[in-house]
Amino acid sequence: MGEHPNAAMFRQAMDAFNAGDPAGFARLLADDVVWHQIDGGTLNGRDAVEGSMSGFADIDFTGEIHDVLATDDHVVGLINAHVKVGDQEIKYRTAEILHVSDGKVTERWAFSDDPQAVTDFFSQFDS
Repeated sequence: MGEHPNAAMFRQAMDAFNAGDPAGFARLLADDVVWHQIDGGTLNGRDAVEGSMSGFADIDFTGEIHDVLATDDHVVGLINAHVKVGDQEIKYRTAEILHVSDGKVTERWAFSDDPQAVTDFFSQFDS
């Protein structure tokens, strides 16, 4: 038995993300995706999510997949994240919970093992 198509889609999205390919990543999102972030903010729409990734040019951001669980409607990806900006870095674990329809992410929630540390780390780079 092969991998569930939604698990394969998640792996494809993570490959695009890790390759610094926001357009490739965004192709796997529904036009009207609702993207809930660890800091409590929400982005609405594929363009907003892709646009938020444009600020990653100077950030070394990788997500190593620990495990993926998938059904016809949902994906849960367990991720070990590593982010480095200049001489500052953070490592954290996150659970990416996705609602999926027709092979595209329609809604995403992310939960970290230390949401305050993640929020504090990224807030120092907000313009």
